[in-house]
Amino acid sequence: MKDCTSTERRFKICVLTTTRADYGILRPLLCRLFQDQQIDLRIAVSGTHLSNLFGMTVQEIEADGFSIDAKLSILEGCDDTPMGMADVMARALEQFSAYFHTRSPDLLVVLGDRFEVFAICAAAVSACIPIAHIHGGEATEGLMDECFRHSITKMSYLHFTATEVYRKRVIQLGEEPDRVFNVGAMGVENALHVHFLSPEQIEADLDFPLFQRPYVVITFHPVTLEESMREAQMNELLLAIEHRSDLNFLITESNADIGGQHINACWRSFAANHSNCCVVSSLGVQRYMSVLKYAVCAMGNSSSGIIESPSLGIPTINIGDRQRGRVQADSVINCAPFKRDILQALELACSEPFRKKAALVKNPYGDGSSSERIYHILKTTLSTTQLDLKKSFYDIDFSV
Repeated sequence: MKDCTSTERRFKICVLTTTRADYGILRPLLCRLFQDQQIDLRIAVSGTHLSNLFGMTVQEIEADGFSIDAKLSILEGCDDTPMGMADVMARALEQFSAYFHTRSPDLLVVLGDRFEVFAICAAAVSACIPIAHIHGGEATEGLMDECFRHSITKMSYLHFTATEVYRKRVIQLGEEPDRVFNVGAMGVENALHVHFLSPEQIEADLDFPLFQRPYVVITFHPVTLEESMREAQMNELLLAIEHRSDLNFLITESNADIGGQHINACWRSFAANHSNCCVVSSLGVQRYMSVLKYAVCAMGNSSSGIIESPSLGIPTINIGDRQRGRVQADSVINCAPFKRDILQALELACSEPFRKKAALVKNPYGDGSSSERIYHILKTTLSTTQLDLKKSFYDIDFSV
């Protein structure tokens, strides 16, 4: 790619990325913004991207050819406790306040519901920088992140939701309908349009004989509102996996949530004693979509199992309450976080009738054109609209 710091561009758009997950989702939009000569794209990188503990995934961004405007480290020295999370938010607020003061972007683009994104948005609000929020209006009832998501919505000016249900929720939060757009999910775009690696390439990259057996892709994050059950749920999942020695398991490590490091340590210890398990800190978009494409199913409690997997025609086993409240395709099997329930769900997901059903399912998260829609709305808004941050609360006439 060409250098993206051209002074000829007109609109300074800052896109924030703090995790491997949000970068993978944002990448199609970043490519469109980068290619527009009227846009001065500024990528602000923070969070797990800059941590060796989480694979130093800033290197993936640089390998894609993007110039990074700022690398703001907020995790160093912090642990995955509630106090550590508060420390991260304090650092994010302080560092991004200074960043926004010196850079003064015309617009900040953020995605999702993470606690550090909430703090960064608070810094943007104090600097009077308009925010465009992607994936608002969603419900994740097992996570404290839900309150962060809705708080980010109230701090934002433009809203890009993944379904019409979510669009209506954002409006219900008092946002003007003409600033709320149902654009689908960019994860679907990745699933439909990525260039898939071959099985031989995947095994060479992983240095693991993944295709020696049918395999399952697992991503399991902490359920932040169920601290007392976290270790028990992880143990139940390990017991279920141990029971299925006929399968291989490719495990992507947890993110930087409370308890995430404990989960990752459990995975590494388990894999050291089970030859059918491979643990990786990060796969990147292309490898992740490629391993999903050939998998028997996706399993765990990640949003990717809800959003991306249906577009690849594979079943998803959604464990526990972390994703409870999300719109789901018919290829998603919900189960309790107990060995027996997980094994029953796995048996159903591996069955030929259910796999045929999953292959034909319609994904409720759109048709794979989300980044184009977001790009055009951003460009049109910046070109034709005087952004007025003095928002009115949009009241809905309804009875309860």
